[in-house]
Amino acid sequence: MTQKVRHRRADVGALEVFYRESGTPERPAVLLLHGFPSSSHTFHQVMPRLAEVAYVIAPDLPGFGLSSAPTVDAYDYTFENLSRTVEALLEGLGVERFFLYLHDFGAPVGYHLATRLPGRVAGLIVQNGNAHEEGLGHQWDAARAYWADPTDANRAELGDWLNFAGTRDQYLAELPSYLRELHPPESWHLDWERMRRPGNIDAQFALFTDYASHVARFDELAAYHRAHQPPALVLWGSRDAFFDLDEVLAYHRALERVDSHLYDAGHFLLETHAVECAELMRAFVLDNS
Repeated sequence: MTQKVRHRRADVGALEVFYRESGTPERPAVLLLHGFPSSSHTFHQVMPRLAEVAYVIAPDLPGFGLSSAPTVDAYDYTFENLSRTVEALLEGLGVERFFLYLHDFGAPVGYHLATRLPGRVAGLIVQNGNAHEEGLGHQWDAARAYWADPTDANRAELGDWLNFAGTRDQYLAELPSYLRELHPPESWHLDWERMRRPGNIDAQFALFTDYASHVARFDELAAYHRAHQPPALVLWGSRDAFFDLDEVLAYHRALERVDSHLYDAGHFLLETHAVECAELMRAFVLDNS
């Protein structure tokens, strides 16, 4: 039976964290971690079907969606700190072992959880999330230059993406018209409405800057993969403008148990292929529980 999705809030330290929840806690837990610039709204189509076999939790990370968005002076916007907030939410919900869904910015958050709590991770569901050098093509050259030398000149080379047009492009960049018209525009309108809160652009840039720390951890992530060999399901939009397709092959080289599926889609795969992905996620959870 298709499950209803509950919309809840939890006090986590000084923050209020909004999260979506579906299914019952006695089932295997699945933690869905969204990316930039979105929120748990990304998962609203897959949660009811997935929750037929799992207990599904999808939080809005601090600074995103309907969760608290303190200024950079009041909250340390790093992926490690975001992971601590998510871990505290899991503790409050009594979740011990869980599957991790890693997408975009959700990947560094999730990998902090995985490397800190390896025995609690039942498996990885990777959807256009990066953990290897192979996934970072030439489109990251300007970012790498800025991370290495954060001057005003290097920042100018990044272009201006923390605006409405840049938010929309996260969904539509480099997609042909027949795929663009499948994307519901309310997704990026909702994202931008939340991003434009006072001080939030600075928070988002702080996270972009901290992505350098995620890249610097690739050797540590490789060691995690070698030592723990979590089963993995890789779901990939092959027209992703941000992460190269070679990232999928990198997961196959790193892990012994990988099931990968490529779709004619962009970075936000669930916007266009939620039904297909939900079925694969259900099967993966059942096979590895």
